[in-house]
Amino acid sequence: MTKESIIESLKQVLHPGKSNKNIVDLGLLEDVILKDERLVVILAFPQNRDPLAEYIKGSVRATLFRSFPDIKDVEVSVKKKEKTKTVVEDLGLDEINDISHIIGIASGKGGVGKSTVAVNLAIALARLGYKVGLTDADVYGPSVPIMTQTEGALPEVINENAKEVILPIEKYGVKWMSIGYFAKPGQALIWRGPMACSALKQMVLQIRWGHLDFLLVDMPPGTGDIHISLVQDIPLEGAVIVSTPQAVALADVEKGVDMFRNKDINRKIFGLVENMAWFSPAELPDNKYYIFGKDGGKEMADKMSIPLLAQIPLVQSIREAGDKGEPAALSDGADGKAFMDLAKTLVDITKR
Repeated sequence: MTKESIIESLKQVLHPGKSNKNIVDLGLLEDVILKDERLVVILAFPQNRDPLAEYIKGSVRATLFRSFPDIKDVEVSVKKKEKTKTVVEDLGLDEINDISHIIGIASGKGGVGKSTVAVNLAIALARLGYKVGLTDADVYGPSVPIMTQTEGALPEVINENAKEVILPIEKYGVKWMSIGYFAKPGQALIWRGPMACSALKQMVLQIRWGHLDFLLVDMPPGTGDIHISLVQDIPLEGAVIVSTPQAVALADVEKGVDMFRNKDINRKIFGLVENMAWFSPAELPDNKYYIFGKDGGKEMADKMSIPLLAQIPLVQSIREAGDKGEPAALSDGADGKAFMDLAKTLVDITKR
């Protein structure tokens, strides 16, 4: 094992933002220090807080342990490199370099209201004064166009330096992007995994977001190969998990949390949102009927040692608002307040 062989091995570590280039060729490898059977790898990133850093650190460790089975320990440290235009362009991440937090909104299964939570959370964050974007990465059931009443909108595509960049749709103070804008109404998107992953990657990395405080990624439900590839290719800082209180939904929460905590993915879980926590009829707004079970999300959050971010009630106005393209978070009623409280809680957690 020599320094040269270690560097050669690290050429296997690809940067998720541009998978045909490795960290060595990109100039992210600052130094390799070999001390007996212990390795110290120093990486240098052009940002103070690169959301890809933890993923790449894990990939470096896994690659070196695989390449050199006799090695006892690998320490990977990260420092800041002076950002230059060449480095940023080389990484292929110039469209997301000015985004503070990229957060996935995920669920273990469909039908739990994940997209409803994602859209309303985006609007609530915007109402708090933050610059927000949301990309609808649920390629099999894109719902953002309907929920924001932007059906029929066609994002503009511009060419810059032989590269296509897509301009997002703006409404309610949020920048929106969805694969639904590019599909005909009612058109089923029948894509195999690699094609879906490529489209999802474009929905984040090829969009002219500009400066954002938060970019929310409404992920497809489940925990399959597409989700793993998506998390590895897109620089998510972490995820918010959405579930309903009943046991069949909560069982899949564990799968979702385990996926994000996997050592090869290693993303932060910001917390759990218990959607449809209780039913309150419009004529009896103070009454709570726990039709899906009581505090199932709270108990699961405690079990998984993650914060319970919010308990969102099942009220008719939330469904009606989504169908009309006027999300509940726009209102000042109890339904809007629930999402505003969720937004405030998430902001507090990201500041810690």
